[in-house]
Amino acid sequence: MLRWIPLAPWLRHYEPRWLRDDAVAGAGLFALLIPAGMAYAQAAGLPPVTGLYATVVPMAVYALVGPSRVLVLGPDSALAPLIAASVLPLAAGSAERAVALAGLLALLMGAIMVIGSILRLGVVTQLLSRPIRLGYLSGLALVVFASQLATLLGLHAAGATPWEELAALASALRAANPVSLAVGAGSLAVMAAAGLLGWRLVGMLAAVVGSALATWVLGLGARTAVAGALPSGLPPAPLGGLGWGDALALVVPAAGIALMTFADSGVLSKSLASRYGGDVSGNRELGAIGLANAATGLLGGLPVSASGSRTPVALAAGARSQLAGVVAAVLVLAFMLLAPGATAYLPTATLAAVVIVAVAGLVDVPEMVRLVRMSRAEAAVMAATFVGVTTLGVLPGILVAIGLALLEFVRRAFTPYRAELGHLEEVPGYHDLSRHPEGTRIPGLILARFDAPLFFANGSVLTDFLRSLVESASRPVTHLVLAAEPITGIDTTALEELIELDEWLAQRGIQLVFAELKGPMKDRLVRFGTRARFGVDHFYPTVSAAVRALRADRDDPGTHDGGEEPPVPAPPPA
Repeated sequence: MLRWIPLAPWLRHYEPRWLRDDAVAGAGLFALLIPAGMAYAQAAGLPPVTGLYATVVPMAVYALVGPSRVLVLGPDSALAPLIAASVLPLAAGSAERAVALAGLLALLMGAIMVIGSILRLGVVTQLLSRPIRLGYLSGLALVVFASQLATLLGLHAAGATPWEELAALASALRAANPVSLAVGAGSLAVMAAAGLLGWRLVGMLAAVVGSALATWVLGLGARTAVAGALPSGLPPAPLGGLGWGDALALVVPAAGIALMTFADSGVLSKSLASRYGGDVSGNRELGAIGLANAATGLLGGLPVSASGSRTPVALAAGARSQLAGVVAAVLVLAFMLLAPGATAYLPTATLAAVVIVAVAGLVDVPEMVRLVRMSRAEAAVMAATFVGVTTLGVLPGILVAIGLALLEFVRRAFTPYRAELGHLEEVPGYHDLSRHPEGTRIPGLILARFDAPLFFANGSVLTDFLRSLVESASRPVTHLVLAAEPITGIDTTALEELIELDEWLAQRGIQLVFAELKGPMKDRLVRFGTRARFGVDHFYPTVSAAVRALRADRDDPGTHDGGEEPPVPAPPPA
């Protein structure tokens, strides 16, 4: 395992002068991790202390095996509804069983990611396109908002979807706990005002500390729910009482959460590497996050991912390496051991407000507007993903998102761009006549391009297009030249379509030839046993070379449609 995940790679380039910066950044990060970890655990339906276990362990493990110099792992607002949807239905109302199931979920998720790393499956996250992620994260934001709004109001809202929860809250609004509402609304106001000034961390700390002090001084603990003191000592046996049936029930959710986690973490890791330096391998990142999750699950935590909120805080505080995360983890552990009673008066309404502010950042309105303006089809995919997450549920929503991604891929491959090519005066090469109607056709030849690999779903699309060009030609045609550089794959079904086209063309005295067909595609034709049909004279290195050779074979070139025959341009220099 150490061959593909080296230990603490950031240490090889560590500079002693960074030590002070990392220590200061770790202290700043610690101030964020306590309330955020507790809030995200609460959002997942778990005891708040679970979020602190899931804060300490993954940062320590990732510092040992993670390839990114500054990435910070921990509980995340986007994972909270996934965890809740996975474990709460199986917990049967037992908090202890819910914690154990969350640990098992993290362990399974970590195992899946490590196996995926060994098999080099990091590329599968590319199934989740930008439109799907926008719709998915917006749907998650609504799911989390609906669940945390109930806590903020001091109510319990039952509903299978966030829409039903919001409707239930609206009908029960008169029964809201005024103290919880005041604490939650005040916390939201403080964090919103601080956010406008660019003081997000200060605002969150002010809301957390201020609400806890107010609850203690005013004696509000009996009138609003509080997080309570942290349990002392080590966590209980994390996986106690679970069986193989529980593991089987969580495998599919673990795979879905692993996919979403790495999709988000991989993007963040790569962007950090490009901005701050470092060499990040997607498969190594997948394995490192998997190991961090597995360790967290074994030690009583919940699934974790890279955070778009914690990592910027660490960077803004001056973090230079993973040592900042180690310092923060040590401080969190010390807090849990030395000051477990400090959270006794922290209102759960404040934690709900912290989560609501965090998930608001998941909704990227400017990007959504830009997507609607750029592509209606992709905007429809985004909207469908949002609807799937908010009506079918979070986990089915993941499957909807992946299914939509595959359908969109097939749709684009089924109807790729195709064009007839012609010559433009004083412009080298041959160009799309639909975009350049002033172009001219080469007499006796049809030049065409197909911008996709050929497979069973689009082979007939190509051959129908080429037949239509032949049938609409105003002058006799002797050769059909297919510019085949974009054709990077071909299967047997598409090959049969090409053979039928070649026979159809031969009956009309037309020869099918290929220009710019890549070597691997020629090799595939040999393996398919079709080089006897498509001999050496059927292949040309460029379209220009094909035009020169085929025109040289013509005894009577004649004239071109619309006037004097254009000269054949020389190919552009290599």
